[in-house]
Amino acid sequence: MSGPQVRITDPRQVPQSTGATIKAYVELTKPRIIELLLITTIPAMIVAEQGWPDPWLMVATLLGGTLSAGGANAINNVVDRDIDVVMRRTRNRPLPSSRVRPGSALAFGIALGFAGFVVLWATSNLLAAVLSTAGLLFYVFVYTMYLKRSSTQNIVVGGAAGAVPALVGWAAVTGSLALPAWIMFAIVFFWTPPHFWALALRYSDDYAVAGIPMLPVVVGPRRTIEHIEVYTWVLVGVSLLLYPTGAVGLIYLFAALVLGAWLLAAAYRLQRRTGEAMRFFGFSNLYLALLSLAMIVDVLV
Repeated sequence: MSGPQVRITDPRQVPQSTGATIKAYVELTKPRIIELLLITTIPAMIVAEQGWPDPWLMVATLLGGTLSAGGANAINNVVDRDIDVVMRRTRNRPLPSSRVRPGSALAFGIALGFAGFVVLWATSNLLAAVLSTAGLLFYVFVYTMYLKRSSTQNIVVGGAAGAVPALVGWAAVTGSLALPAWIMFAIVFFWTPPHFWALALRYSDDYAVAGIPMLPVVVGPRRTIEHIEVYTWVLVGVSLLLYPTGAVGLIYLFAALVLGAWLLAAAYRLQRRTGEAMRFFGFSNLYLALLSLAMIVDVLV
């Protein structure tokens, strides 16, 4: 008669149902960040078309862009798993919580990125596919693997990756790039630093523990707020440049002025109330969403 069998398992491996596994893989793509894709791609397509583009082209472009962005975020999870595990904000992500193995997450991210390229090439054009994949590679190799851990300007340069969807949307419609597309790219590019520095103010202790040189960790909250104010001024100025191109009209111009004044007021309020960083973070999200909506309304009305 044999004795009881002993099964040795990895204590870090959490048994999961199929539903929980799917949920973990979805989390790898950082769906909330992908919302930025929707906010910037759709207006770029509508402004490029000067009306509603073909619905199937819109769906396909959003699908391809979502796959590329999801792939970039999944690979980012793999690269950042060593710092995510020590940060309160990120320690419950799929890799630090051992719900997904690093190798599986990496394969998943690469597959998504490849699928995004194929979908965009097959349904729109090669330029849109190349731009989307270039955004993925820039986010992974330039921002995640280098800048994030080495420079206080990490999010400034890295913001280019998040601004690429505007170019993808324009290219999907026209097969080329024009000045309005680059201005929409610049809007997101200059929006990203004040938006993300507000989040970094809230979680500066986390970044300090992880050894990430985010601006608040290196120069402190006061200097960071000064940077937020400067970049907000630049953002508002850049947003107004879209009007002289003729791609949008007075509805957009009025909205850009009002929303810009609102965001600047919120930035200066941080000087007196540094604890309101997350409130500014929320304002910046709403600003970009409403500015994008103004582009759509201006063209379609």
